[in-house]
Amino acid sequence: QVSLVESGGGSVQAGGSLRLSCSTSGIIHLTYNTWCMGWFRQAPGKEREGVASITFNGAVTAYSDSVKGRFTISRDNTKRTLYLEMTNLKPEDGGTYYCAATRTPCTVVGIPDAGNRGQGTQVTVSS
Repeated sequence: QVSLVESGGGSVQAGGSLRLSCSTSGIIHLTYNTWCMGWFRQAPGKEREGVASITFNGAVTAYSDSVKGRFTISRDNTKRTLYLEMTNLKPEDGGTYYCAATRTPCTVVGIPDAGNRGQGTQVTVSS
């Protein structure tokens, strides 16, 4: 059984910050340090958008152009948890954020199509 659970979403004003977390259980928890992990988001009426990805060992990270320089993805392979630090948030960053786990390819573009994903956490940014 695969389980990814996101937390940390909320409502903030533009310019604010949030830190999302993704805890794991099941097979992904047991084999966490072998998975490419990432975040994608979806706003109402919009396509899913890959936000960030990180390789199994954390050595390589990648970001969408829309968040580069403002968001930071990280992982703790000891706690088997994924994080997304979001700063200088903009209204267009609002949406539901999902944690995902995939094998290959480990790309930002590929993250939304990952077979393993959580239920999402809502982020609202007011102007």
